[in-house]
Amino acid sequence: MEDVRKMARWQLLTIVVFALAKAIRPNVLESQAPAFVKLFLLSFPNFCEAIVGILTLTMLGLYANRRLKWPHSSIYIAAVVLAAIYVITQECKIHNLGGNNIYDPNDVIFSIAGLCLGIVLIYRMKPTINQ
Repeated sequence: MEDVRKMARWQLLTIVVFALAKAIRPNVLESQAPAFVKLFLLSFPNFCEAIVGILTLTMLGLYANRRLKWPHSSIYIAAVVLAAIYVITQECKIHNLGGNNIYDPNDVIFSIAGLCLGIVLIYRMKPTINQ
């Protein structure tokens, strides 16, 4: 269970940083801040969504795997694939399950970067649930 707690801490950190970015975003967008700062604040939620998605799906997969007994690597791969499908199809406006979305190539780039960081986190931690 320690691995699940570690993933939950990563999720909490990501959500706190996301909330801080959302809180300062209106003021920064109205200010004379550089364009790259505004771009970052507009696309950063997609980065966070990808990380939290991979971690959540990994935790759910590990919990379900207590009965299924699949190799952990297949759980990691499934979590990444499902998170990638959800995040990328949302950014490409194939669905609006996460809210009313507009297409922005920068959002896709930030989503892919978040997916990459999520993959790194999972494969570095190699989380398991002891039975």
